[in-house]
Amino acid sequence: MHDRTSLTFMGAARTVTGSKFLVDTGDVRVMVDCGLFQGERVLRRRNWEPLSVDPAKVDAVVLTHAHLDHTGYLPLLVRNGFTGPAYCTPATAELAAIVLRDSAHIAESDAAHAQAGGYSKHEPALALYDSGDAEKAIDLLTPVEPDLPINIVDAVGLELRSAGHVLGSAYAELDVGGSRLLVSGDVGRQGHPLLLPPKPPHDADTVVVESTYGDRQHEPDNDDLLAGAITRTIKRGGVVLMPAFAVDRTFVLLMILARLETEGRIPSVPVYVDSPMALRALDVYKKAIAGHDPQLRPEVTLSSTAYRPTRLQLAPSIEEAEKLNRPGKPCIIVSASGMATGGRVLHHLRHQLPNSRNSVILTGFQVPGTRGAHWSTEPSRSRSTAATSPSAPRSM
Repeated sequence: MHDRTSLTFMGAARTVTGSKFLVDTGDVRVMVDCGLFQGERVLRRRNWEPLSVDPAKVDAVVLTHAHLDHTGYLPLLVRNGFTGPAYCTPATAELAAIVLRDSAHIAESDAAHAQAGGYSKHEPALALYDSGDAEKAIDLLTPVEPDLPINIVDAVGLELRSAGHVLGSAYAELDVGGSRLLVSGDVGRQGHPLLLPPKPPHDADTVVVESTYGDRQHEPDNDDLLAGAITRTIKRGGVVLMPAFAVDRTFVLLMILARLETEGRIPSVPVYVDSPMALRALDVYKKAIAGHDPQLRPEVTLSSTAYRPTRLQLAPSIEEAEKLNRPGKPCIIVSASGMATGGRVLHHLRHQLPNSRNSVILTGFQVPGTRGAHWSTEPSRSRSTAATSPSAPRSM
């Protein structure tokens, strides 16, 4: 990059969360990704620490995708003075609005619990940010069409190219004074059942790339493992509980369950989606499929049944969710959060784990310090699927 330009890592260094990278030309400052730290308490505390740059002096933000560890700090950046645009793809703008509202709600709820329990250092207990901050951040989201180079601030150009990770995900190519910087965000796998593979990047002078799997190969998805865990649980009259990320993972799980059911590899039982956030995200995905979003595989259509199990049921209300704590019949429940750090899945775990007929299936990367990581066979590594139950802890 240009001699005067600096690149500062403010997150996602020696950890996989809190992605924030600051490009400073000396005249303008652009932050690529604006994520929250998640996982162990020592990491979460970093969300409360001041940044090394004054947010009011950041000219623009670029978001690679909607996940919380890439977008969740934006309301706090706004609270502390940021007023510039936050560039992202149209689908990321839709999904990020869902994620940020949910994050603010959780922060407010956590503060209320801390106040009621008397275990906050502050009086009254403080939320990291509130719904008002989230709405101000959402107002700054500025959709940019993929593959369309634009100028975002003086001497800084931007092009977003599909990363194949979640709907709307992109890696950011920045032209900084004639030098090209590529920031990958999270890069998708070639075999994503819904999304086309990542697009090849242009030449770049400097590359910042995710390294979550940098020291090993992805384990292949093991359909036999998943189908076997589900079938055994259903046959003994149990409930399969699947903590899943609301954005992308829930939709992908429904596709996998539909395929396994069609192939006769799992019984046809009711499949419940119990996560208001996931249901809102599903609406965004359905809209993208109906609109033939170019990031999607062409064979995925709303007219097919490939994306939904036969007996799919949605549980948007609290009353419907409470019934699923004791469903009284074999079924599959997909509920957020994916690492069992919060949300409705905690209520299901509390009620269902004591029953040895039931199983919990972890479906993705589990950040160290989370409940999901504690239960995993290999806490520091991602597992395609990990089935656990009280009668057979950490069974694979």
